[in-house]
Amino acid sequence: MSDSMPHADDALHVRRIHSLRTLRWLALGWRDFMEAPFIGLGHGLAMAVFGGFLLYVGWDRFWALAGAFSGFLLVAPMLVTGLYAVSREINLGREPGWRTVRAVWTTWDGRMMLFGFLLMIAGSVWVVTSASLITWWSQGAIHTPTEFLRYMVSPEGTGLFEFWVILGGAMAAPVFASSLVTMPLLMDRKDVSVRRAMMTSVRAVATNPVLSSLWAGIVMVLTLVGFGSVMFLLIVVLPVLGHASWHAYRDLVVRES
Repeated sequence: MSDSMPHADDALHVRRIHSLRTLRWLALGWRDFMEAPFIGLGHGLAMAVFGGFLLYVGWDRFWALAGAFSGFLLVAPMLVTGLYAVSREINLGREPGWRTVRAVWTTWDGRMMLFGFLLMIAGSVWVVTSASLITWWSQGAIHTPTEFLRYMVSPEGTGLFEFWVILGGAMAAPVFASSLVTMPLLMDRKDVSVRRAMMTSVRAVATNPVLSSLWAGIVMVLTLVGFGSVMFLLIVVLPVLGHASWHAYRDLVVRES
């Protein structure tokens, strides 16, 4: 066998594209959302309810709440898998329906389940790390978001937020890099292993560092806007981002014959 032939576990070929392509992903995500609004709203409502549940349960436990919402962002690519399938059907000129979403979740694809499990572990590790940091730094004095804000402007809280953001970014960066296109790739191609999909995602980020950073910022800002609206806007934001992520995958990963 020639050394030039790709190995089964090698990363797939990726493209280098312009950073402003992220705006097109959002536009296409909105288009797909409007093509199948009830499916998108169903996903968005389910995740907004879950976010509201986290807010309700953790309101008096801010040390855990901050990490829980961050962890929520890490596992979101798994939760919107059905929307990737909807976008694929629209791209193929077919009419998607709830059967499209059901077909994805009822296949019990072991690869997607494994990657979802890895995302859940990453999210859980961050929740524990975040809670431990806030509790240790504040000596357990913070219980509500109001107390957190009050502590932040006090002399004792100097540096906490900055360190929390830096630590969170350091832990989230490799997760983001390994998950940018992984879940839609696994859903779209049955011949790709989890390892190969993650390697392809890392290669896509390494090839497009500015674009990837911009996209991560867009996702974070829009999600925070959704959270800031007491989950109301999250009902629309999350499905649009889910559809947009499918188009990110199609742009970044070369579809080999």
